[in-house]
Amino acid sequence: MLPRKLPPGASLLLVLGVALLAPLGFLWVARDILQQNGVTISNAVFVTTYVLSLPLLSALRVVFRQLKDAREASKRGARVVTRAKGRWPGNFDLLVTALKNWEQYTGDVMTEQKVAISPGPTFNMNVLWDTVIFTSEPEYIKEVLATNFQNYEKGRRFKAQMASVLGTGVFNADGDLWKFHRSMTRPFFSRDRISDFEIYEHHAQAAIARMKDRFREGYALDFQDLVAKFTLDSATEFLFGKCVNSLESGLPYPHNAPIAQGTAAQMSHGQRFAVAFAQAQETISMRAVVGKLWRFLELTKDKTEEPMKIVNNFIEPILKEAIQKHKADAPLLAAGDKQDIGENETLLDHLVQQTNDPVVLKDEILSMMIAGRDTTANTLMCSVYLLATNPDVLSKLRDEIMTHVGSARPPTYDDIRAMKYLRAFINETLRLFPAVPFNIRQSIGPSTWKSLNPEVDPRPLYIPPRTDIIYSVLLMHRRKDLWGPDAETFDPDRFIDERLHKYLAPNPFIFLPFNAGPRICLGQQFAYNEVSFMIIRLLQHFSGIDLDPCAQPPDSRPPEHWKQAEGRKAYERFWPKSHLTMHAKGGLWLKMTEAPEAADATANTLA
Repeated sequence: MLPRKLPPGASLLLVLGVALLAPLGFLWVARDILQQNGVTISNAVFVTTYVLSLPLLSALRVVFRQLKDAREASKRGARVVTRAKGRWPGNFDLLVTALKNWEQYTGDVMTEQKVAISPGPTFNMNVLWDTVIFTSEPEYIKEVLATNFQNYEKGRRFKAQMASVLGTGVFNADGDLWKFHRSMTRPFFSRDRISDFEIYEHHAQAAIARMKDRFREGYALDFQDLVAKFTLDSATEFLFGKCVNSLESGLPYPHNAPIAQGTAAQMSHGQRFAVAFAQAQETISMRAVVGKLWRFLELTKDKTEEPMKIVNNFIEPILKEAIQKHKADAPLLAAGDKQDIGENETLLDHLVQQTNDPVVLKDEILSMMIAGRDTTANTLMCSVYLLATNPDVLSKLRDEIMTHVGSARPPTYDDIRAMKYLRAFINETLRLFPAVPFNIRQSIGPSTWKSLNPEVDPRPLYIPPRTDIIYSVLLMHRRKDLWGPDAETFDPDRFIDERLHKYLAPNPFIFLPFNAGPRICLGQQFAYNEVSFMIIRLLQHFSGIDLDPCAQPPDSRPPEHWKQAEGRKAYERFWPKSHLTMHAKGGLWLKMTEAPEAADATANTLA
């Protein structure tokens, strides 16, 4: 029987125990030496000295580190990054504010702090005296992701926070292990693989049929739920060669629909996996927000343990079957000296040829599920939200689809490549709502970032070793100094007209929806193809999209006080949130108008 896994807080208690006992032991020895030399120390004095020594030692450690950083910066002719200055010791009030804002509009977790404490996009959060540098500056993000890539990794803290869900998969690996994972999956993302649209077509048709059934009943549907099922079915077929058929389990009804009261259907195996995986991601995201205190929140229990049991029960039988199949086929593969990826080979088939370690395989598959399912579903959800709130864009995009593809046939790879406005539309969606709004790296050795305001202070910024760097492409994508005065306005034409050459062309690092550098997303074109395909099929069948505020659960409607905020938050009509990826709180409830061409085709088919 395996020993019970210790909760995350156990290691924290061990560290705290050592930190508390070390000064006690030192003082005990010191008192014993003094007493041997005739100096008596009362118990009251001893206890008082011990109690006072704890904050004093902590303060000395902080001061020593800050002096060391300042000295190292000075040696390099640099300066330390501006530290946040909260009202409470250790900027604990900023941590409390961050936790409150985590439940609010995506980005509030940083924007409200940044406005209050720093005039620029780069600062040291300095929460609990811990150096954590935040930036939304493209030049510095480029330094981390590309220019000086070898000096930045995911880091020990991030990997510890994410390990119970991501293990050592590609998203949570560094160094040689990351290279190994990357080399395993790269060959599978060839053009032939990413432009094979048969999987998309089958599941798109199933999704659209479900949508038409629901709308003909007169009810709204949660589009976020629908595309989560569409991408789950597509991803499991692509990854495993086996679809979990989550679309067959039905769609939820609006909270205010009478039929909803008696339709609490049992979740399918695939749905339970999806819900549990989302819960696990929510937990590890909160760990990242809390920082080094995350173990305090899980002193007695790992909060990812229960949802990950469901996730593992879903994944492990599939992995076991794939490993056994590979072992049975191994003599034939050896005899044929197989090197190329077979036409019907899945990603899992390919991976088991590289390793039969079930832990490595599970970690990699879960990483691919996030990359291939969650991000695509969220981009589709945000795309349809923007079409619903911008009917002129919907009309223009639909005209392009009718011109290049028509109202009936599925699009080809060449069709999608030729549709410039569609690509601009998807890019603009990814600009305002990037699938991964925040990310993190950790410096390995000391480095400097050049000054971006040399007329104010020409000295570069000093980055100490083992420093966490949090960067936000969401906030960078919305900066008016980078994208122009209309940066927070949705306008796909900015990726076609003169603004493309004015803003993006001279500085391509201001647009990073798929990351950049050696760790750039391998499935970038795969995602573009899947999103493009589904949008085309949707607009072939539907000519109008309307949000349904009444169907939206009341607790997930944008609060009234948002209307007094600045930027998009003031007029947003859904509640964007994020764990590892973007999503809509409470879903995205809407109705669609069936296109006349599609309705006629359906009537003819039925006749």
